[in-house]
Amino acid sequence: MFTTRPTLQGTFGMVSSTHWLASQSAMAVLEDGGNAYDAAVAGAFVLHVVEPHLNGPAGEVPILLAPVGGEVRVLCGQGVAPAGATIEHYRGLGLDLVPGTGPLAAAVPGAFDAWMLLLRDHGTKSLADVLKYAIGYAEDGHACVENVGATVETVRELFETEWTTSAEVYLPGGTSPRPGELFRNPALAATWRRLLAEVAGAGDREAQIEAAREVWRSGFIGEALVRQAGRPTMDTSGERHTGTLTAADLASWSASYEAPATYDWNGWTLCKAGPWSQGPVLLQQLALLPAELPAHGSADYVHLLIEGCKLAMADREAWYGDADAVPLDDLLSAEYNAARRRLIDGKASYELRPGSPGGRAPRLCEHARVVAPAEPGFDPMGAGEPTVARLTRDGGTRGDTCHLDVVDRWGNMVAATPSGGWLQSNPVVPELGFPLGTRLQMTWLEPGLPNSLAPGRRPRTTLTPSIALRDGVPVLAFGTPGGDQQDQWQLHFFLAVATRAKARGGLDLQGAIDAPNWHNDSFPGSFYPRGMRPGSVTVESRMDEAVVEELRRRGHDVTVGDAWSEGRLCAVARDPEAGILSAAANPRGMQGYAVGR
Repeated sequence: MFTTRPTLQGTFGMVSSTHWLASQSAMAVLEDGGNAYDAAVAGAFVLHVVEPHLNGPAGEVPILLAPVGGEVRVLCGQGVAPAGATIEHYRGLGLDLVPGTGPLAAAVPGAFDAWMLLLRDHGTKSLADVLKYAIGYAEDGHACVENVGATVETVRELFETEWTTSAEVYLPGGTSPRPGELFRNPALAATWRRLLAEVAGAGDREAQIEAAREVWRSGFIGEALVRQAGRPTMDTSGERHTGTLTAADLASWSASYEAPATYDWNGWTLCKAGPWSQGPVLLQQLALLPAELPAHGSADYVHLLIEGCKLAMADREAWYGDADAVPLDDLLSAEYNAARRRLIDGKASYELRPGSPGGRAPRLCEHARVVAPAEPGFDPMGAGEPTVARLTRDGGTRGDTCHLDVVDRWGNMVAATPSGGWLQSNPVVPELGFPLGTRLQMTWLEPGLPNSLAPGRRPRTTLTPSIALRDGVPVLAFGTPGGDQQDQWQLHFFLAVATRAKARGGLDLQGAIDAPNWHNDSFPGSFYPRGMRPGSVTVESRMDEAVVEELRRRGHDVTVGDAWSEGRLCAVARDPEAGILSAAANPRGMQGYAVGR
């Protein structure tokens, strides 16, 4: 199989992320004696600096971790809706949807606390040790990837007329960041330097991390976040609104650990975050597969995966959320999925068809029942992850979020998908150098649904990292940016890894990442304005023309995109018997890289 790069192999440590500077910074921590968790935290804070259009400290992150000899755990860095974020409040403002930008869309920021908890409980390095790489790139500058400046240009008018604190950071002297020129964020560097100074006298490593968490909640950082939430801000509604985030909301929330949702498939066990994320969609897609799969990459194979995805996503819309009693056991049961599988025939479905797990009647929100079509083009007001739900006329998507995987020489593994708090989500908090997030846009302003907006409830996130076990042993960590596409692309990757021949004595990670990929949008998007394209399939032009024509014959509305446009996957793996570690990264977009030795 043709691959753009080798699957890296070694014994010391491996890192894969969506930006080479984050990968190399994480690897530097491993070289300095740190473990996978130290490395992941360092890489994550670098991602905040070098991919500010894709994530930030006030965003969110689900983290899957597999400590050597321990159980896989989910560390939830998805904040909840503030106490004042009620449906009545938003409806009273004349809103039918939560805005895609601005403080009304801000949940309690979750990413920072999650990374601090990971460092405290599983790391070995000090806070200063892991923050120094991000501080250096923010203070001394880094050469921006092209999409940073391109994103700033799409919101230039908004920054210059409304979000002027963002213009100060991202349009210094009226010029957006340019490739090949150093870009600095001195305000962000100053924030982390002040944080380190304030916690330096707190005591040992763990005490300093705890002190940093308190500064975030109730110190100078927390105070600045609350002030920003209270400033009237222009958002996608076309009006200026203040948010609902308060000091009490910040003080009362903490990142937390929980057991993963799992599914066993052909000797593998897939681990995902629970149904407050879209993670179980990957598990449902596996459960819907027949015992014998069609030939990989054939029209039968692609059709099967597309139609199975539609059924799993319909169930996501009807059943997933942070409400009580999501019937996940029934949704993953053999009996339920056998019945659902019979709905797949030789033709493309154009219906949203949720099932009835355990005999329960599905309920879709009104917007999903009569959903607006996806809007073509890019709204300068911005929305999405970022704009990942705003489909273009050619079926493509722009931008994503971030991803980071690490495995160390001891066998510890971590997979994380940081997102939110991107530069086009909210104005930069002037005292801090980064904005609030917008994850509440994923909730519905209709009561009684699993994903209805409700105080203290997590918005259902699209962020969905993965860890896979082979015969009960963690061997693979992977994930991708891409909003609603994440668990589509991850399924295609995982099946390629799990079912195809091994390369050079190990899993063919790079070949699975490089293989032609696709996605569909036959369900309500998770991001404002929540559009959908029934029957749609977007494929890379590298897909076999005969397969494309057969999909069209079966009724799929196929759009042929660019040759390298589908999927943003990262992955690391370990072979416990051979003692070999491996890694690979997405070549699309020319910024993801794996490193290791």
